[in-house]
Amino acid sequence: MKTEKPKKKIAVIGSGFSGLSAAAYAAKSGNEVHVFEKHSGPGGRARQFTTPQGYVFDMGPSWYWMPDIIENFFMDFGYKTNDFFTLVSLDPQFEMIFPDEKMRVPQKNIDIRQLFENVEKGAGNRYDKFMESAKFKYEIGMQQFIDKPCHSWIEFVSPKIAASALKLNLLTNFRSYVARYFTDPRLRALMEFPVIFLGASPKSIPAMYSLMNYGGYALGTWYPMGGFYQLVLAMQKIAEDQGVIFHFNKTVQKINTEGARARSLIIDDEEYEFDAVIASSDYHHTETLLPKHLRNYNKKYWQSRTFAPSCLIYYLGIKGKVPDLKHHTLFFENDLDDHIECIYENKKWPRNPLFYCCSPSQTDPGVAPENCENLFLLMPLATGINDEEELREKYLVEMLLRIEKHTGAKNLISRIEYKRSYCVSDFMSDYNAYQGNAYGLANTLSQTAVLKPKIINTKIRNLFYTGQLTVPGPGVPPSIISGKIAAAEVNNLKVKKNEKII
Repeated sequence: MKTEKPKKKIAVIGSGFSGLSAAAYAAKSGNEVHVFEKHSGPGGRARQFTTPQGYVFDMGPSWYWMPDIIENFFMDFGYKTNDFFTLVSLDPQFEMIFPDEKMRVPQKNIDIRQLFENVEKGAGNRYDKFMESAKFKYEIGMQQFIDKPCHSWIEFVSPKIAASALKLNLLTNFRSYVARYFTDPRLRALMEFPVIFLGASPKSIPAMYSLMNYGGYALGTWYPMGGFYQLVLAMQKIAEDQGVIFHFNKTVQKINTEGARARSLIIDDEEYEFDAVIASSDYHHTETLLPKHLRNYNKKYWQSRTFAPSCLIYYLGIKGKVPDLKHHTLFFENDLDDHIECIYENKKWPRNPLFYCCSPSQTDPGVAPENCENLFLLMPLATGINDEEELREKYLVEMLLRIEKHTGAKNLISRIEYKRSYCVSDFMSDYNAYQGNAYGLANTLSQTAVLKPKIINTKIRNLFYTGQLTVPGPGVPPSIISGKIAAAEVNNLKVKKNEKII
């Protein structure tokens, strides 16, 4: 007679994408799973809010890339994304604004190729070669690298990975790699843009991450009607279908340990016992819930890490339409390296900033009142800097003036019907984000794979970490995969009732 595995009682701290994913996969294996979230609903950085005027704002992610990776999550539970929401393929995918012109990236890869050829003779063929290599990296990365727990480099020892090593361009920086293919600075900017999501200068990111160009440009840029939050709600529904219980407005204050085991959580001054804990909360913050001698990393370690930027965000409701504005617009009229220097070297507000504007009301009329626009403005910033309201407002005015110049719109400041800013201190207070970072650790070579913070506590064997500060890294698809990895680790954990691990 087959003996059933004992069911574990598992706590998940936080309900961002990694927490939702971890909870769903852990419950699918028959465990009793409880998710504790400090906010009133799920989503973490991907929360959504509605204003009295009728604007619907996604608070965080807005680029729906790598649709196949997201689809894989749903398929693991017998669903498809279109069982929950409608995905629209954006055309153009986005627009990039340069000092004297603009470039629109078409929906179809063949048209992107033609765009490159029109700008630089011969660049069409070089684009094909670049994307062929990027596709190879994407397929190897998604099949051989991304789902590993990264306890040891031994996990990456296989004939297939060894045979692919040279083609992955691990030791070449992304900027040099792009320069091999394209001369025109506008084309280089278009190709360098995707790695900004990885939180570092193209000079510091391995060329392996050209896989992002394939995951974005070749596979397309999408939008879930109703907003990015539809993905959060769909993942919550799947988790609940597996039996996951969500507890909102619950703040985890402490992780109690006994020997080498996390025994219980203190949540709003009450104690709850569990067999295992998965922390989807900020990694550094989670460790502050433990005694110092039981933490994986000390203060000096975190200070030595290269973090992805924080950012200044504005959620704006604008009366009247804004002509000639696309769903995604990148304002690159100024020098990228100058802005990056302010983030990583000088740690100050940028002199000549770049910024990003998302206007989902161009695609989805449901996110703004009739004849109005929903604008989400984002400007990358250094972590840990001062962000008082006066500084925020100064940059808001600059961003709106540049939108006016690009679109021909008039008096946007006077047409603001709703305004909310979000910056470094808000990331700290809402998400306990280390120094107010928005995107976790930068994916530099020295912070890749095994060199990232460990997914398991090395001193407490039933405490696991998931999310953008551990493997595989920042971004929505990687966070979903991170949750799956953490759940697999918990499912393999052998725990006996009343066990006292020495």
